[in-house]
Amino acid sequence: MKHLLINLFPSSKSIYYLWLLLNITMDTMDQSEKRKWRPLERMFNEVPGRYDLLNRIITLRLDERWRKKAVRECLDGNPDSILDLCTGTGDLVLRMAANVNGETSVHALDYSEPMLKVARKKADKKGLGKIEFVHGDAADMPYETETHDAIGIGFAFRNLTYKNPDRDIFLGEIYRVLKTDGRFVIIESSQPSGKVLKVLFRFYLRVFVAGLGGMISGHMGAYRYLAASARNFYTPDEVRKLLLSAGFKKVIHKSLSGGIAGLTVAIK
Repeated sequence: MKHLLINLFPSSKSIYYLWLLLNITMDTMDQSEKRKWRPLERMFNEVPGRYDLLNRIITLRLDERWRKKAVRECLDGNPDSILDLCTGTGDLVLRMAANVNGETSVHALDYSEPMLKVARKKADKKGLGKIEFVHGDAADMPYETETHDAIGIGFAFRNLTYKNPDRDIFLGEIYRVLKTDGRFVIIESSQPSGKVLKVLFRFYLRVFVAGLGGMISGHMGAYRYLAASARNFYTPDEVRKLLLSAGFKKVIHKSLSGGIAGLTVAIK
């Protein structure tokens, strides 16, 4: 590229400014491309105050029970370091921090600063100042290779993987920062196996998630996306194959509440 510019524009000053402009343009395009996979970013930045309320309403508070199970899996074996990935307003990491021993370091990462602000306030209110909150990208985490004994993620795994062109980048980064024999614990919506429950689940997604969630939040598009991605998300077997192909040596899945949610534990 530089040689082509030199031939077209022999002036060194012209070359410098053209090269600078080209780099700025490419950087801007790169940032734009990185944000294409984030259809919920605007919602996460604008409605953090209503996010917890919506979770409680939409799941009929079942999400709290599911998170308790995830925390138990994350804390199995008394880990030295744990991470809540895509922590949002901190529901999962707060439970982690409240149940760890004094030696365990607790970390939380999210790309939404407004969400993290809510999470920090909740942690301070509960006296859980030990949590290290980080504003960062799950595709490029600021942790050394094999840092964490356990990584938990609550209802964000499908955002990273479902129809996401950067899916393999996210999975590779999760695998990188997890220690050998470490646990990647996923709480996510799932596909009920029974025909009747599947019909009811789809009705629930359309009415409660897309309709009620969109109305309360003021972001109909975002909650339609949540409902559609939950309705069409991978089956437990597809999730297992995806994680095994990413390098994990063992994957265990447990159905929750009749299969409308699932707890998946992948061992590195």
